[in-house]
This record gives sequence, C-alpha cells and structure tokens, in this order.
Amino acid sequence: MITADISKKVLFAPLALDVNEFYIVSGYATPTMLSWYIKNLYHKTRTPIKISLLVGMVPFDGISVSVHEGFVQLIRDDKPQEIQKLECSYIYDDPAVHSNLFIWAKDGVPQKAFAGSAYFVQSSFVGHHRQEILETCDPEEAMRYYESLIGRSIYAQHAEIEEYVQIHPTHPVLDRENTLIEGIDTAQARYETVTLSLITRTGEPGVRSGLNWGQRPGRNPNEAYISLPSKIAKSGFFPLEKRHFVAITDDRHQLILRIEQQNNKAITTPARNSDLGEYFRNRLGLANGEFVTREDLDRYGRTDVIFIKLDEETYYMDFSV
Repeated sequence: MITADISKKVLFAPLALDVNEFYIVSGYATPTMLSWYIKNLYHKTRTPIKISLLVGMVPFDGISVSVHEGFVQLIRDDKPQEIQKLECSYIYDDPAVHSNLFIWAKDGVPQKAFAGSAYFVQSSFVGHHRQEILETCDPEEAMRYYESLIGRSIYAQHAEIEEYVQIHPTHPVLDRENTLIEGIDTAQARYETVTLSLITRTGEPGVRSGLNWGQRPGRNPNEAYISLPSKIAKSGFFPLEKRHFVAITDDRHQLILRIEQQNNKAITTPARNSDLGEYFRNRLGLANGEFVTREDLDRYGRTDVIFIKLDEETYYMDFSV
C-alpha cells in the first residue's frame, strides 16, 4: 500500500523499467496536473513516452470550458522530447467512471499498474494537500479494464465534442466564452484580487527582467515573467510549490502559469518561458522578440495586470484598456 511519496512511486519510479506508454484512468483530472507532469518528466525518460489520459466522471457533471480548453491546448502544443504522443479522452456515456488507475506499458505490453483514491490532480500528487492511497494491481487486468472503457470515450479535440459532452462555464463569474458576465469592477468587488506592476521602481520595464527577461545573449528574446512581490507571494493568493495554475485572460486566451525563481518572485509560463512574452508583445502590438519600453506600455494604456482568484487553480487575468 502506497501512502507517501505517491508522485515519485507512481508517476516517475516505473520509468526505470524502460517503459514507453502511460495509461491513466481518472474520475477527475486537470490540465494543470498534466502540464506539471510533462514539465517534471524533463530528463527522466530513457525513451519518449506516450501518455493517454481518460477522464471518467464527465457524464455525471460535465467538464468546464477552462479544463477542456486546457487539455486541447496541451494536445496541440509542441511537446518536449520526453513526450512521444499525448492523448486525452472523456467518457461520454453512462455509467460515469469514478475509478483511478495508472498503467505503465512497453510497446503495448503492460508492466506495472496502480489503483486507488488519487485523482490525476495536483492536490493528490503535488505537495501534502490530501492523504491518498494507491496499491499495485495486476497490470494485465488493469489494461483490460482500460480497454473496456475506450468504446465509450471521445477525444477531447474531436470536432463534434459538444454533441457528446456537456461543457459548462468555468465559474459563475464567466460565461461560456470565458468572458466576465458583469465586468471587471464587479468581479474585483466580489473576489480576491491583486494588481501586479509590469514596470520596476524606476518607472521602466526591466532591461533584462520582467517582460524583457530574454533580452540577453543566447536566450529567446520573448522570455518573460511577471514580478511577484514577496508580500503577495507569502499571502496564499497564488499556489506555490511550483504547482501549475490557469489564467483565463480578458481576450479569451488561456495561460498555464506557475510561481518560481528564488523566494517565489516570478510568474512564468512553465512549458516555455517565451509564451508569456509572446502573449504580452502581441497585446502591445509588438513584433516577437522586440524590447518592451515604457512608451509601448503607455501607448497601449496600462502598466499593470490584474489577477482575480476564481478558485485554487483558476484565475482571471485582466490586461484590458
């Protein structure tokens, strides 16, 4: 019975068996957990692996816009060399599947499997937020169970996904298009918010920090981060421990972010540090890799960004003017 270090023992240790396929059945799962896992596979695999995730409770309570779009974005994004293929499917027909099963295989032959209480979410595997139990089980029997579910599943990126699956608003403050229903002022009044500056104490963006973090030899010039004051980092507003979280933007994009660097001083896009810089340069009307100046921000109309906390892993990020 596994009750401690389940992330290490279930998600990483089996890689020593030279496996190349990982099949996951989970009642509930999140793109933030999948993003965290992909990031933490860096340099841990002997050969690239295929990850197939099957989310089971969708027939019971549907799936939110942000979770669904997060999975689709991860599937479509470029993958690191550790990932050979990434699949995500939803059970669409009753009965809903509440099982949690993790199966490692090599070239289709199951090698090791675990079953238990842990959903494929960060609160189960990252940090010490829940007490979970997983147990080894017969890998061939586990694979047969997984395969028995495939006929009732549909790929997340299927063109007709909404005819099979109920996709509901991410949060009561948002509509189906992830737009604030009552506007930013009302949302700020109702929910916990922070405003983060995009300029330094000099009144200018950092020369080699912040939005210009990548403006150094040998770096991608789009690399960027949002500076996070120590007081806010310690306040509990954002998740720490390098947990990933989602920011839904006012222009209907979705960014997977995390807090990192010494003393948790920076908000970054963990898949590629350049994603955040590309996003802001696009909003500012600048070319990719262009140096961001105070004049660029003034011309756009603001020098800060607002985060509204919707839940422990979901935020609304406002950079509107």
